[in-house]
Amino acid sequence: MESTENETNYNPGKYRTPDGAPADIVIFTITSSEKSTGKKSLPKRELQVMLIQRKQWPFAGQWALPGGFSKETETILESAKRELREETGVEDVHIEYFNVYSTPNRDPRGWMISHAFFALVREDELSARQADDDAADVKLFPVEEALRMELAFDHRLILTDALERVRRQMLTTTIAREFLPDEFTMSELYQIIRTVVPEFEDKNFMRKITSTQSRRGIIEEVRDRSGQPKLSNQYSQRAAQLYRFTDVVPTLSIYS
Repeated sequence: MESTENETNYNPGKYRTPDGAPADIVIFTITSSEKSTGKKSLPKRELQVMLIQRKQWPFAGQWALPGGFSKETETILESAKRELREETGVEDVHIEYFNVYSTPNRDPRGWMISHAFFALVREDELSARQADDDAADVKLFPVEEALRMELAFDHRLILTDALERVRRQMLTTTIAREFLPDEFTMSELYQIIRTVVPEFEDKNFMRKITSTQSRRGIIEEVRDRSGQPKLSNQYSQRAAQLYRFTDVVPTLSIYS
């Protein structure tokens, strides 16, 4: 049977609409701490996620992902970026949509359809973080520890899905650049990848990323003003070549 609705008789009251459309954000960072050795070495790095401790019902006192309700005057992405800015004080970072969560009764406040994003933020950009008005505390947790916690709502599932997506992209795209300085050594790049994907191991990593046809061109050697190779011994006794990412977008898996 054809509908007879049109612009003159359409009645939105006929339809049940969600009680809210929140945007939840999984904020990943990689923390660094110096090793207690006498020799120069790469710092100890750990993948962590930012959680907030809820102050109000529901789930008061429990840890949750940051986020909030979107406004009818903004898109869901704009909402996520606003929440990220309000929760961390940072913007212009890699933020990406990855899934929607709509299981009935996922939120005791009503019918909530949550749109989930992940953001990759460098550690120094989170140094000034503080709890927002509706949060009792804000803290970074090692990802594996957060996954063992009883997070509010279905946020452990959202975190699990986000981690899976980021690990897959770490091996197929150049998002490792979000955790690196503009210029880095091959050892730093390799360590960042393994921090996110611990099971990744490749003894021929340097050769593959610089010479394999499908991966060539995504990074390039850094040279000084005179055209000489630019080296660094920040994390090693022996100076190592510095690299930087180019604008080349890989079409195949670049590390595995």
